[in-house]
Amino acid sequence: MTADSTSFDYAAACQAADAWAAIPPRYNLGAALTRGNVEAGRGDRVALNWENSASERRQYTYAQLDELSTRFASALATLGVSPGDRVLLRLPNLPEYYIAALGVAKLGGVFIPTSTQFHTSEVAYRLQDAGVVVAVTTTGLAAEIEASRDQAPALRHVIAYQYAGAPLSSGQLDFWQIVDSGDATFPSADTANDDLAFIAYTSGTTGDPKGVVHYQRYPISYESLIRHWHDYRDDDIVTCPAELGWLLPVASTFLYAMRCGISIVLYHSLDGRFHPPAWFELVERYGVTNFVGTPTMYRMLIADREFSQAKLGSLRHGTSAGEPLPPDTLLAIRDTLGITPLDGIGMSECMVYCFNAAGDEVVPGSCGRPAPGCDVRLMNDQLQEVAIGEEGVLCVRRSSHPGMMQEYWHKSDRTAEVFDGDWYISGDVLSRDESDRFWFKGRNDDVIKASGYRISPFEVESCLVEHPAVLEAAAVSSPDSVRGFVVKAFIVLRAGQSASPDLAADIQLWARQRMAGYKYPRKVEFVAELPKTTSGKIKRRLLREGEAG
Repeated sequence: MTADSTSFDYAAACQAADAWAAIPPRYNLGAALTRGNVEAGRGDRVALNWENSASERRQYTYAQLDELSTRFASALATLGVSPGDRVLLRLPNLPEYYIAALGVAKLGGVFIPTSTQFHTSEVAYRLQDAGVVVAVTTTGLAAEIEASRDQAPALRHVIAYQYAGAPLSSGQLDFWQIVDSGDATFPSADTANDDLAFIAYTSGTTGDPKGVVHYQRYPISYESLIRHWHDYRDDDIVTCPAELGWLLPVASTFLYAMRCGISIVLYHSLDGRFHPPAWFELVERYGVTNFVGTPTMYRMLIADREFSQAKLGSLRHGTSAGEPLPPDTLLAIRDTLGITPLDGIGMSECMVYCFNAAGDEVVPGSCGRPAPGCDVRLMNDQLQEVAIGEEGVLCVRRSSHPGMMQEYWHKSDRTAEVFDGDWYISGDVLSRDESDRFWFKGRNDDVIKASGYRISPFEVESCLVEHPAVLEAAAVSSPDSVRGFVVKAFIVLRAGQSASPDLAADIQLWARQRMAGYKYPRKVEFVAELPKTTSGKIKRRLLREGEAG
């Protein structure tokens, strides 16, 4: 069955869906995804094929991941880590990420994915906000953690994997020595399905990032998504190029893939960039059948001068997320790769809740229909459902979706902003047509979606106004032919400063040195003033509309 066929019966799928039925009262995701697969007869199956751009390669079966993650859980307990304690993961795409996250879950702890692109202030905020007791990283990425110790009083241990030639520093614990010291018979915690499992930090429109709290039951809460969007099959080999610091790969090619007991291809580009030729080779070498990517990744694949359709011949299925998939991009991918990537929309609070389903008709430009079993409505400000064709904010009924976040960590006021009774208010603005397909229109706030990332304009602007030449700044998304959208900064200079290409480059460098690389403004425009409301708030909407025009 391909995504271009029309064998999918949406009404029947909705009637049959019961996400809660598959969830037992007691569930530990670490044990279920490893020991559960071993007991199901998949112990000898390759769970993880890993390599990096230096041609280093490793392979792990489900049985091996089970033992290693159990040992890590045991070692953490010996270090004094208790159920409920938070463990930060600052790791690139390495097998150690899987071992650590699974081990933390087996212990009943809470793991926190973070981007390796974060600078010290970004790392320090998460360490302090979550009260992290242990950080797991590589020797080459430990500096930002060590520099944050004064701001993270709960942090007791830094466990580092010696990777890419960087040695251990004083006081750091060697990752593999820690694993080897653990007990392979250590029992997994008897966690309830609604015990905390991980916190995925995300940025809002203003203020500090929010920690999205998810439960142990997360991998089995998205059966409809796994089946109808990812279309995972027992013989699939799946990959996602995105870094494991983000929820898309954590969900799709970690928690969901291991829930299905399939094989995963994990790749680490040492320079942090997406290189299409490397992916042509990876798909061919491992026979990748199922690809999870952003529209930018797909565009870069088909636009590369070394493009080789023959090397991508094993691909059977693809999904696209992180940013809207434009119709022209979808058609170009279909004509070039021979697969039609299925677009979907979601967020850290509730993964992809609206998507194009495998076997259903794909209408270019539409993000599909609500996940079967998930009650999704488009509402106005009074939480009244809008009519067909009208724009409304997408809301999800909390009780209909077991994968919904619990709360924002230690931010009850921010939690209250997005929940109204049984409804989660997403902030995504969409319209619905007569066939119940949804069409993304934008955000009712100012979050920037660029190259698959969600970026807070407030965070970008706060960094820019620290530059000695900048008086005011506003950040919005701007269309880009390759990346879909990039960050653009509108800047008002201080008196005595003159606009110039050199100054724009200096401001961009300033931003890149102080926050993750995907956040810095790739475009800069100097303006005399910013559009504002009477109360002095920047009208980013007007700037966005100008860019769209």
